[in-house]
Amino acid sequence: MRGTGATGSGVLPRVHRHDHSGGVSASRVRAAASLLLGVHLLVVGWLMLRPRSVAWVAPANLRPFTTIRADLAAGPQAALEAIGGGLLLLAPLGVLLPLVAGRLHRPLPGTAARTVLGGVLASLALAVVRSGVPELIVDVDAVMLNAAGVALAHVLFYPLLRARLRRVVEPPPHAGRRTEEIRVELREEAPQGRTPRAPRVGIAP
Repeated sequence: MRGTGATGSGVLPRVHRHDHSGGVSASRVRAAASLLLGVHLLVVGWLMLRPRSVAWVAPANLRPFTTIRADLAAGPQAALEAIGGGLLLLAPLGVLLPLVAGRLHRPLPGTAARTVLGGVLASLALAVVRSGVPELIVDVDAVMLNAAGVALAHVLFYPLLRARLRRVVEPPPHAGRRTEEIRVELREEAPQGRTPRAPRVGIAP
């Protein structure tokens, strides 16, 4: 007879546990990103939505690149301040939005598309709110620059930050890998020898 081993069935279960005790919880990353996002939006609101006491207000600009061309014609310093400020205003959203959404383990193209769309919506929302504040105007070029800043920040900085965080952040339960994997291996056992047979005994007539 063949031995059945300790389990009685010739099957030895092995449990492999993935230890993430040294990792960082994904919920902590999302909480930190949410806090930074909230602080950033408060600063943007304070800078861009407070009324300004000016003697003259320019009309609203709904023609793309009109304000950008005027800034470029005003000289390098004026263009750097105006265009650079427009790009930097909402640029942190290019990194914070995917972190808040918890997209560390999602494909980059889809994350980039959703982040850019979120930047466009945030810029449009800011323009709509600005239209209701006295002495502030709506400028389509500002919307374009804000959205472009979000896209540039995401392309330049998010992939590097994502790669670093993925090395220290625990994967979510639905990331395609189980935290506990049970592997069952069949153990081949050598035969224990031939089964002894009783000798034949002749029967006298």
